[in-house]
Amino acid sequence: MKTKGGYVYITTNKRHTVLYTGVTADIGKRIWEHKEKLYKNSFAYKYNADVLIYYETFDDIESAISREKQIKGWTRKKKIDLINRNNQNWRNLSDDL
Repeated sequence: MKTKGGYVYITTNKRHTVLYTGVTADIGKRIWEHKEKLYKNSFAYKYNADVLIYYETFDDIESAISREKQIKGWTRKKKIDLINRNNQNWRNLSDDL
């Protein structure tokens, strides 16, 4: 049985004051959910973290979950360094999905 792939992603708000790290099997749908504010009790909803600034693709969801846990354990500076290496201008990557 083939396992479903996954994504780890980081979103921010328009002023870049918060970072949210998440995992999903369908990044397009998940970012849409953030933008539409579907989950009223979520961190992303509370802080308007709906600008996709970083993501990684994985062959299986288990690897994505493991990577999400790793990144969530990092300092803010280390997350910012990761983002800057891949998206120096913090461009909204959801436009590419």
